Amino acid sequence: MDRTRLALTAVAAVLALPLVTAAHHADRTPYGDRFDSFAGHPAGPAAVRIRGAAVEAYDSGTGARRWTYGRRGSRPLALYRAPGHTFALWADGLLTDTGPRRVRWHRAVPGLRGWLARRPERAAGVLKPLDADAGMLAVVTPERVSAFRAADGDLRWLLPARDGCAFDPARSARTDGVLLLAQPCRDRDSWSQELAAVDGLGKITPGRTPLGNELPGERPTDRGGNRVARPS
Repeated sequence: MDRTRLALTAVAAVLALPLVTAAHHADRTPYGDRFDSFAGHPAGPAAVRIRGAAVEAYDSGTGARRWTYGRRGSRPLALYRAPGHTFALWADGLLTDTGPRRVRWHRAVPGLRGWLARRPERAAGVLKPLDADAGMLAVVTPERVSAFRAADGDLRWLLPARDGCAFDPARSARTDGVLLLAQPCRDRDSWSQELAAVDGLGKITPGRTPLGNELPGERPTDRGGNRVARPS
């Protein structure tokens, strides 16, 4: 009888090895993600915050946790919340979007890691929504503005700073659906060169024909009188 039990134990251990190995490898995500969802939370309004080295969603009334999201080797520096989306900027220069049940996408922003490493508090002004429903999100760094579609993280357009100039993420203003960004320049010949006006379709210029930001299969829409070119 003891031999039978010993044999069964050995077989069970051998069968369990692939499962243990699979779980071990499953944890090795390329971004070091760890997403934990807590069952039984109420369906009321939720809020998000940075808590320690993780992003946490919690019930606005009771404070009960709904989910937490952390990444090995990095920590969140700034958040922007929109309906159904929690955008987080991480110390290693990664941008993520998290929903109620999972992490939707990751995007690396060139040059951001080194710039934030010197002064992490700069992250507070980097994330800028480009429309009322945050369908487009801008990441503003001194060298460029990168615009991502919230639905899938697709990079829709880039705006480099003018030669001799640099964007200042901490200085911006919004009016009539337009985001005005400060762009200080070394040669201050014209104050107009030190401002950049953008919206969800990119830099605002007379007669522009930008590509739309619709998901594949959706029809391009006119916004504010702009002609929207069809994707090629």
